[in-house]
Amino acid sequence: MTDQTSPARTVASAGTGPGERQLNGLQTSGRTYRDLSEPRYAISRTNSITIPVRDGTRLRADVFLPSGGEPATTQSVDGSVRDDTDGIAAPALFSFTAYPRQVQDLGAPLGFIEAGASDFFVPRGYAHVIVNARGTAGSEDTFGLYDGQEHEDVYDVVEWIADQPWCDGAVGGVGISYFAMAQLAAAALRAPHLKAIFPYATLDDLYDAVWHRGVLSSGFFASWMSAVGAMAAVPDDFWRGHGVGFARRLLNTPPVHRQMAHVTGDTAAKVLGSLNRTHYAEEPFGRLWQEGAIEHPTHDAWWDTRSVRPALADIDIPVYLGCEWDNAPMHLPSTFPVWRALAHNPHVRMALPAEDALAWPWESMHVEALAWFDQWLKGRETGIDDGPPIRYVIPGTDQWRTAEQWPPEQTTLVPYALRADGILSPDEGDAGSRSYLFIAPEVGRPRNAGAPVLPDRLSWQTEAAAEPMDVVGDIELDLDAEITALDTAWIAVLYDLAPDATATPITAGWLRATLRSVDEVASRPGSPVIPCREPAAVPVGRVVRYRIPVVPNARRIEPGHRLQLVLASHDDGPDGPTVLGFVHSPIAESSRNTVHSSSRLLLPILPADEA
Repeated sequence: MTDQTSPARTVASAGTGPGERQLNGLQTSGRTYRDLSEPRYAISRTNSITIPVRDGTRLRADVFLPSGGEPATTQSVDGSVRDDTDGIAAPALFSFTAYPRQVQDLGAPLGFIEAGASDFFVPRGYAHVIVNARGTAGSEDTFGLYDGQEHEDVYDVVEWIADQPWCDGAVGGVGISYFAMAQLAAAALRAPHLKAIFPYATLDDLYDAVWHRGVLSSGFFASWMSAVGAMAAVPDDFWRGHGVGFARRLLNTPPVHRQMAHVTGDTAAKVLGSLNRTHYAEEPFGRLWQEGAIEHPTHDAWWDTRSVRPALADIDIPVYLGCEWDNAPMHLPSTFPVWRALAHNPHVRMALPAEDALAWPWESMHVEALAWFDQWLKGRETGIDDGPPIRYVIPGTDQWRTAEQWPPEQTTLVPYALRADGILSPDEGDAGSRSYLFIAPEVGRPRNAGAPVLPDRLSWQTEAAAEPMDVVGDIELDLDAEITALDTAWIAVLYDLAPDATATPITAGWLRATLRSVDEVASRPGSPVIPCREPAAVPVGRVVRYRIPVVPNARRIEPGHRLQLVLASHDDGPDGPTVLGFVHSPIAESSRNTVHSSSRLLLPILPADEA
């Protein structure tokens, strides 16, 4: 390696054992593992090296290598002792991102510290290479927002790593969110030396994160672009300076670090939202926001370059998927299309833990990842492949369950009618309809007008559960509805309603009326596929069938609790129907929206004897 700094050594090791920096968050999917790598190496770090890619652009990376020195642990599982020497060739893990690589070990509770803990993997005999995408944190050229050029860059990074003397030729990918997306890109392009990936909480199609079935996730996209743009311009010497160094030491002290275990996706999303007013450069970040949020509202060629979904069928290396259940607005929706697209691959596993299982900075599921990489990069029989390929927890229980397929074959889709009396029930009762009013802020409603006659949303509730009811699988909302506008947004949020009226959001579905066309060939009951490519006019005042995909989920509805469905056309404001606080830009068409009792919510119910 070359460039700016001399290696600095430390013998610190993170983990779950005595004397280690304790990792926060869930660490396994409930399996018991064997023959896992022990922490035996010191860490040698070299900052800001350059990695050339095929067009001559130089990307910047920080490299963490296992090296000699006093090991954190000298005895392996079988009690043998290994001599530690400099210059070992080890399998390598890459983490590729648009977020500053320099602070991935900061320990701050921020949604962009997601590369994984170097001080966990490196002492266990893995190189860890954290690379910045072009145009971010010192990497040359212009940021492209996960475009085809970036996909090629990730491929080139994998092959460059494999060619280094400190790598034994086996490369894996680690990290969540943007880091997970990069892993899928390298795997889709079939980088020859990429042997296994762990793309937890991933995205395979960026359109699905920015446009929720044609409804702009404006709160997220504006905040995210602001954050990426602002951080991209921060010079390296700031991140390496004394102030950040002091913060790193403070945040990684055990008492402070333990507090980060409570920083879940909800908190991370709020922190990201606070960056919405941060200044960033118009080129390319303002331009990319404009293109994504204004110029390309349908899934057109611009978005096609930012999707790897069509290429997933070419991935044949081991892939570990998963997401927590409350991540419905971002990563959970992609988890299941990726799972289905990889059905040809026998070495795919998926773990779906309860809500709030992940914490920031991301260091959850590290023992699980170690078992994965030990198996596929080191050739150890760890047990990670034992049993059925899917493991999941139903929130409200503490038991890991298994399944051979998704949705679990034991579930049954039960249609619940959106009754005219506000009850959600398998029995439709008397036919009828209900209406709500969406008034766009710009419509110019007189200030001295009284309260609208109609509500701004509708809700339906089941009867209180007499016995525990487990909802597990794909969910679909079929609306028979008419609108008085040329377009509208359908925003549906499903809640667990407690006896004291506390409503906990479970999952949600979104659909722009003019983008309602369904790919009937690719769809199945409970899981309609909405391409969002060609708008179709809505016949004003006529009943139209809308198949709305609700993000798959799992939840135990306890006795005395109810399921509540809330339907609206806007979600901004203090009482907006949201999940994790993600809000959307309203369709600027005021409308009276009428929903008929022939509408159905298809719920996947797990039989009581399977609970």
